[in-house]
Amino acid sequence: MQQKEFKLYDIVQMKKPHPCGENRWKIVRMGMDIRIKCMKCEHSVLLPRAKFVQKLKKILEPYQGD
Repeated sequence: MQQKEFKLYDIVQMKKPHPCGENRWKIVRMGMDIRIKCMKCEHSVLLPRAKFVQKLKKILEPYQGD
């Protein structure tokens, strides 16, 4: 199984959409837990890294910053 490569500030798509209808999330914190923020309503969710990797569908926009 291929390991998904993600980094801080990437825009990702999760398997299930947020209740507001948006399916685009920005990674805003990484560590043992991953915090993602909904791109529509700006609600943030903290997930354990293992659960985040399990629920991640794909990376939509890799972060192009420094």
